[in-house]
This record gives sequence, structure tokens and C-alpha cells, in this order.
Amino acid sequence: MDDPYAFVERCDHLTDDGRCRYAAEHARHDPSFAAERRADDLRCPAADPHGDWTWADCPHFRARNRDRECARCGLDEHRRAHDDERPLLEEHHLEYADDDRKELAHEITVYLCRWCHAKVHDSWARVDDDASPGPEAIAEKEGRRSEELSEASFTTAADRYDEE
Repeated sequence: MDDPYAFVERCDHLTDDGRCRYAAEHARHDPSFAAERRADDLRCPAADPHGDWTWADCPHFRARNRDRECARCGLDEHRRAHDDERPLLEEHHLEYADDDRKELAHEITVYLCRWCHAKVHDSWARVDDDASPGPEAIAEKEGRRSEELSEASFTTAADRYDEE
């Protein structure tokens, strides 16, 4: 993948008013970072569209995708409550090295359907490919939807307990 930040909407530590929750709640882990953020009223410099930082500049950046659909093909999750069936979507961690430190830098997680996930891990497929859900994925999702609809259908007591 060329740019894992293309899948990021916002940092998990960013509050709705543009402040850094990491600096407020985890200051003991990085006191100098927390002090810099406190001096700027906990403002997140990466969230400011006119600021100097990008998400990649923040040393504590983390983004887990909350959209419950495949980042590659767009298949959305369809789960039923109280069921142990295997989920359609699986988490995929975008791992890459930071240019300066040559080690993993930030945690970015997206969801992939299990078919795209297998393709990404077992072949040349990429997360940022333009793909459509495969026939197996669509069949599995529609099968779940059909079962759910049949469970929700109304059957009269006379039909359920037909005594002849």
C-alpha cells in the first residue's frame, strides 16, 4: 500500500472539539508531548487543516476504522445477535515502517471481508484495489439475510400447531 493514511478519517485520541485525549489521559507515558499539548490547550496540531502537522507527524497516532464494511470491496457486515457464526469482516492491520526509525510507527486498522483479507495475505491483491464483492461473499451475506427474514416472519398459531 502506498499510503495507509488514506484510510484514516481521524485519530482515535482526537476529541470532537479537536483536543488530544492522549495528552490528557496518558501524560505519564510521554511527559514532554503532554506538556507541549497542554501549553497549546491540548489542541491537536494534526487535526487542524491549516496546521503544520499531518497524522504521520504525531508520535501517538492511532486509527481503527469504525465503518463496518470492507475497505477493499465495500461488503458490509451482517451479523445476527446471539449467533456464533463467523463474521463476514475481519480486522486488518496496516503495518509499515517509519522512514526515520525503520520500525513500525502507527497503528492503523481497517476492516476487510474475509475473502478480500485472504486475497491480500495470500496473493498480489492490495487493500487499495478497486474490487467488488465476490460471489461467495454475496451468497453468504444474502443467506444470512434470508435466514433473518424467515425468523422474523409471522406464522399464526393455527399454522404452527396444526393438529390433525
